[in-house]
Amino acid sequence: MGEVNLVGTWVSPYTYRIKWALKLKGIAFDYIEEDLCNKSALLLQYNPIHKKVPVFFHGGKPICESMVIIEYIEEIWPHNPLLPTDPYERAMLRFWIKYAEDKGPSMWMVGEGQHKAEQNSLEMLKIIEEKALGDKKFFGGDNISMLDIVLGLGHWLGGEKLLEAHKLHRLHVWLKNFKQVPVIKEDLLDLDAMLAYLRRQREMSPATH
Repeated sequence: MGEVNLVGTWVSPYTYRIKWALKLKGIAFDYIEEDLCNKSALLLQYNPIHKKVPVFFHGGKPICESMVIIEYIEEIWPHNPLLPTDPYERAMLRFWIKYAEDKGPSMWMVGEGQHKAEQNSLEMLKIIEEKALGDKKFFGGDNISMLDIVLGLGHWLGGEKLLEAHKLHRLHVWLKNFKQVPVIKEDLLDLDAMLAYLRRQREMSPATH
């Protein structure tokens, strides 16, 4: 392996987090595609606890968990920062990252047919829009921050249509701007391909009773 390597899978938003962080910083890396239906010896050896992607290698040393990896990347390569330089602003951004991480996909579960869950999801998105984004282009101001990368999960969950439908205008504009950044745009999951892949996986899975 080279100096910097990433083991991931093409459908995982957590793999893309690492790709985006490295590319925003201009760090060259080798990518190794993992088949989660037939996990490799490499994955099982270097992430024996969770047996999940992504796994990041720097100088042969493995690091797991996407946010741990991004924090490491930020420390090792501080240029093109993904966190503010001001300690208070940095703390506030980390607060919102934790909020988004704690809520996870449930933040985007509008349209799932369960009224209470939908109301909770909309409330979370409104809080993020009002308190964290405000009138900024990105959560980091004029530049993409670690929080933008984390909330990029919305692309996987149909975020653009959801935000437009529920008149979350500022978040809708943010997601469109985010997806137009060249580094993001050139490495953004094709949702139709993902859905087709997931359908095939379900069809191949043995029926359970």
